[in-house]
Order: sequence, then structure tokens, then C-alpha cells
Amino acid sequence: MRTRFLPLLFSGLLWCVGAVHALTPQQALSLSTGETDARIAALNQAAAEADPALADFVRALLDGEVKVAAGKVFVVRGDATAPDTAEDVINNNRMRGALEAALGALKLVSPDVQVRTEALDELRKQSLEEAQLPLIEKAYAAETDATLKARLELMRATILITSADPAKRLAAAQSLAGSSEPAVKSLIQERLVAGAETDNAVRGALLTAQSAVEGRLAWGERLGVVFTGVSLGSILLLVALGLAITYGLMGVINMAHGELMMIGAYATYLVQNLFRQYLPASLFDWYIVLAIPASFAVAALVGAVLERTVIRWLYGRPLETLLATWGISLVLMQGVRTLFGAQNVAVENPSWLSGGVQVMSNLILPYNRLAIIAFAFLVLAGVTLMINRTRLGLFVRGVTQNRRMAACVGINTARIDTYAFSLGAGIAGLAGCALSQIGNVGPDLGQSYIVDAFMVVVTGGVGQLAGTVYAALGLGVLNKFLEGFAGAVLAKIMVLVCIVVFIQKRPQGLFAMKGRSAEA
Repeated sequence: MRTRFLPLLFSGLLWCVGAVHALTPQQALSLSTGETDARIAALNQAAAEADPALADFVRALLDGEVKVAAGKVFVVRGDATAPDTAEDVINNNRMRGALEAALGALKLVSPDVQVRTEALDELRKQSLEEAQLPLIEKAYAAETDATLKARLELMRATILITSADPAKRLAAAQSLAGSSEPAVKSLIQERLVAGAETDNAVRGALLTAQSAVEGRLAWGERLGVVFTGVSLGSILLLVALGLAITYGLMGVINMAHGELMMIGAYATYLVQNLFRQYLPASLFDWYIVLAIPASFAVAALVGAVLERTVIRWLYGRPLETLLATWGISLVLMQGVRTLFGAQNVAVENPSWLSGGVQVMSNLILPYNRLAIIAFAFLVLAGVTLMINRTRLGLFVRGVTQNRRMAACVGINTARIDTYAFSLGAGIAGLAGCALSQIGNVGPDLGQSYIVDAFMVVVTGGVGQLAGTVYAALGLGVLNKFLEGFAGAVLAKIMVLVCIVVFIQKRPQGLFAMKGRSAEA
């Protein structure tokens, strides 16, 4: 057993870089004993000098490894011991906050850009005091990265806005005008509303800064509404794309379309569980690559079975088709409840779909939402190429425009109906796979989107893919825009009213069907 006191404490850690970098016994004693204000002042003074020995000692204080006895400071680590009379150094919440802030501030002088960035992120969450300003100014003078330098300048202004010197507060207010941080807006409002600022010049500068900051934050909010609208629109596009094919080709009002989405989502859940159970953990992030074709295949297979066994006998009878598919939806939901239970199941995002990209201080674009937007347009591109560039697509377009004439030239219309319905069901399965990445999967998953999908199809024009795209994105953005004013429920009602008025004026939708239809 060994006892170490301060002169020997850092001999192995810091004396190798020179005695000038070692904390003196008096410095360590000032950091460990006395009133909290005096300890914080000593801490800030040592931090301003960017003493390399300070970080290790601060960690020891935070970890409760520092003891004091007879005016000497001991750090007890490993098999080291202190005298029996030694007392633990007690840190209250304020002192711990100052220690954590100092530890983060010391990283500002690190040669590693990533370390400095992380230090700024941590310091932004803490309450800084003017006594810590020297270290921040030292880091600001040495900073070479333009982005970090701007953040340090903003942090410096945030501290100086509470200074006793009006000139410093004025300069700080002018610096804050260039910020787009919500925290800065709150800080300015606090200075203005509470009447903390009595200097007229500073108050005027704060009002100008408040207007500038609010303007930038408003742009972030507007862009956020647009993004969430496009995100919702891409989901509606995936849901409605398959419906546009089946409804446009066969005139089938498929009320089980939402349950085909649900089947795709549960297929994704099963693939996830298979990867987790039977494959190495390193491969789990790639389960989504297999889940995409699996969700398409399973939903398409179910769709083919439904078309061959039920729907093919009901063509030309829309009311019976609606009732039959509604009954099928109930059967599918109950079947899922029997197999998987009534509770929602969780589908975990791959690590590369977690997190997001920060565009503005109040606008973060989640990776999973960005991926769904890209996925929706990839599916759209694939369907468009299939419809316009393949033999199957030619047959589908022929049957859509004139079923009897297509049959007269040798096209097996019954087979094309099965293929088309399976394609629409498979696309619904892809929509379910995408939805599993942004929420839980449950038996009622499809019920939340089926009505919106029909509205998209009708608004865009029956059987028109271009109309489906415009309607999905337009309704998604309109819905999110109205939610900001009227709330979610009223926004839905207002969107429905807009669609009814639009259909009254333009029954064929955004894009009318081209060519002749024998059923018209």
C-alpha cells in the first residue's frame, strides 16, 4: 500500500512535459478547499492558463478521488491510500457544474477538430460565467476552423451580455444579432422582458438582435414545415402508387390496400428478427436490404391470391367489390392479431438510418425520413419505367385504355389483371416496409393511410402516375401547413373540403385519362 501526496501525484503523468506544466500544491489546495466561489475562481484562473495538468485533477475531483489532510492534497487511485485523517473533497451541484464546464473548456485548445467540436457542443448545454471568458477568448484566438470560430464568438457574446460593462453588453448584443440559435432568442427575451437591461443603447441593440434571430428561426420553421410535408407526401405517394395502378386499371375500390401495407411491414419485422437471431450482429444493419424485396414479394403474393379467389369475380360491381375488400381487410387484421398479437411490434432502424443532418439550429432532417423520400422516388421511377418501357407495361396500358380491344388482339386480360393487382399489392408492401422505419408496426397500421391514399388517387386523376405524384406531395405539404394554424384534426377536415371543392370543379382530377376507354 502506498500514500501519494500532490508533489508526487503527477510525477508519472505530467512531470515528463516539464515542471512548468504541473499543478502546484497551493493550486490544488485552492481547487479543493474553501468556499465554492473561491474554488470556482481558482478553477477559472487555472483554466484560463490552459494548464494541461488541470484536466486530470478536475477528473479526479469529479470522480471523488481527491482527499485533503493537514493542508495537503491526496489523489487516491488504484492501490494508493491517504492518511486516516484525510477528508473527502465535497462538491456541491454548482461546483460540479463548474468542474464539468472547465473540463469541457479545456478541450477547446485540443489539436483535434472533432474534440473541439464536441467540447463546444457540451459547453452550449451548460451555464457559462464571465470568469470563464479568458479561456474562451484564448481558444477563439487560436481557432483556425471558421465554423468553430464563429461558434466561439457567439459563446463569448452570450457570456458578455450579462457583463457589468455597458460597452461589453452592447458589443455582445451586436454579435448576437448574427445568431440563429433558439437559446439566443430566449436569452435576449430574458434580458428584455425581465427588465434586466437598463441601458437604452444596449436595449435597442437587443431589440434589433431579437428581430434578426426570430427572422432566421422563422425560416427554419418554414423549411421544417416544407420538409415534413414532403416527407408525408412521399409516404402518401408510396401508399397511393399501388392503389393508382389497381384502381386505374380495374376500377377496383380495394379497401384492403392498407392491410397489404401492414403485411409488408410485418414482413420487414420478420426479416429483422431472422437477422438478429441467426446472423452475426455486424450484419444486422443490412437487414433492410433483404426486407425490401421480401415485403414486396409477400404482399404481391397475397394480392395475387386475393385477385384470383375473390376480386376477379366482382369486376364491374363496385359496391360488392368495396364490401368484399373491406371484409378481407378485417380478416387480414384479425389474422395478424392471431399470429403476432394485438400489441404493436418495434422495427429497429439500422444504425446508418439513425440520427439526422442539422441544416439549421432549429431544423434537423432525420436520415430515415430522407431515406423514405429517396426510396419513394426510386419506386416511382421503377414503376414508370415498367409501365412505359416493358411489354407488361404495354399490355397494362392497353387494357387500361380499352379492355375489349386488348382482348381482341390476343392479350390475356385476366392474367394482366392478376399481374397488375399483384404489382399494386407489392408496392403497398414496400410502403409498409418504409413506414416500419418511422413508427411501430401494428394490425391497424393501414387504417391510418387508406383514406388519404384514395384522396390522392382521385385528386391526381384515376390511373395517372404523374397526377398521383403531384397530388401526394401537394396534399402532404398542404396538410402540414394547415396543421400549424388549425391543428391536426381541423387540418384533415380542411384538406377534405378542399378536395371536395376541387373534384366538383374538375371531376377528372389533375390529369385526365388519355385515349378511349370502352367502359366510359
